[in-house]
Amino acid sequence: MWPSSDFAQALLAGGIAGTAVDTALFPLDTVKTRLQARAGFWASGGFKGIYSGLSSAVIGSAPGAAAFFASYEFLKKEASRVLPAEQHKPLVHMFAASGGEIAACVVRVPTEVVKQRMQTGLYTSVPQALTAIMGSEGVRGLYRGYAMTIFREIPFTCIQFPLYEEFKVRWGRKNGRAVHPWEAALCGSVAGGIAAAATTPLDVLKTRIMLSTRKGPSPGIYETFRGILAEEGWRTLFAGVGPRVFWISLGGSIFLGVYEGARGALRL
Repeated sequence: MWPSSDFAQALLAGGIAGTAVDTALFPLDTVKTRLQARAGFWASGGFKGIYSGLSSAVIGSAPGAAAFFASYEFLKKEASRVLPAEQHKPLVHMFAASGGEIAACVVRVPTEVVKQRMQTGLYTSVPQALTAIMGSEGVRGLYRGYAMTIFREIPFTCIQFPLYEEFKVRWGRKNGRAVHPWEAALCGSVAGGIAAAATTPLDVLKTRIMLSTRKGPSPGIYETFRGILAEEGWRTLFAGVGPRVFWISLGGSIFLGVYEGARGALRL
C-alpha cells in the first residue's frame, strides 16, 4: 500500500505545479488554440482577450495535475515492484504516465472544453459556457474530445516522462547526487519540448473536436483528420507548433521544477 504521506505530497505538489504553469503561461496557450481553430487566428480573436478562459483553466489545473501525479507516483511505485530491472524503467514510466493521464482527463477535459471555447470567443464566461453546453449538448458536450485528449496525452507522456526520468538519472550520475529542482526543471523543459513537437498533429485534432458545436455525437478522430487533409492540407496539422513547443518547454520546466521543489518542501 502506498504510504499516505507520499500520496499527500504528490497530490499537493501536483496541484501547486499545475496552477503555477496554467496561470503563468496562459497567453501562449490562447495563441496556440486560436492558430489551430478552423476559423483562423484573427477570426478567433487574434491578440485580443488573451486571458479569456483563464478562470476555467485555474478551476481545473490543481485537481487535474494532482490527479495525474497522485496516479503517476502510485502506478510507478507498484509497477516497479513487478518490473524492478533497470531495463524496464522506461516501460514503467510509460505505464505510470499513461494511467496518470487517464485519471487527470476525467477532471481536465470539461474545463478544457470550456476554456478553449472561451479562448476562441464562443462564450465570455464559465457560467455562460456551462449553461450553453449543458443546454444544447448535455453532459456529453463537456466531455467532447475526451477520447482524443487521451489519444494525444498518452503518446505525449510516453515520450516526455521516460525522457525526463532518464535525463534526471544521467544528470544525477554525472554529479554524484540527486538533482536539484532547477536541474529537474531543465530536464522537464527539454523532454516537454521534444514531446510537444512530436504530438502537435494530435493536439490540432483535439482542438478541432472540442471546438465543434454540432449537435449529436462528437466528430470522429479519423473524420476530423481526413477533413483537415482534404480541405486545408497537411501543414494545418502543425498549426501552432511554435507556441505549443515554447509553452510546453517553459511549462515543463516550471511544472516539474515546482513539483520537485514542492515535494522536497513537503517532506520537511
